[in-house]
Amino acid sequence: MRADPVAALCDEGEALLEARSPADALFAWLRSYITTQRTLAADAPLFEDRHESVHATASALLTRAQRSGVVRADLTATDLLTMANGIALASTDPDQTRRLLRFLRRGAS
Repeated sequence: MRADPVAALCDEGEALLEARSPADALFAWLRSYITTQRTLAADAPLFEDRHESVHATASALLTRAQRSGVVRADLTATDLLTMANGIALASTDPDQTRRLLRFLRRGAS
């Protein structure tokens, strides 16, 4: 993993592309994405500069989950990241974050 939190997030996503369960990989990465979003709230320029690589990582994980049939075909990476951003902004409680991700996962399948 790299010291840059955005690069580390993308590295994690790349590693998760080899995970056994595409859906578990996607939602594990989203948990990390939400945590990273909260951490980077004070450093928006860093995240904005790396938006394309984060979007590409989300897209690769989402496409894999869609191809396996466990995630809706009409869900886009932009949709997914927008919902994850909402979770990151709305809740700092880890239990609520897990609960909201479960709701997101159920709605995505």
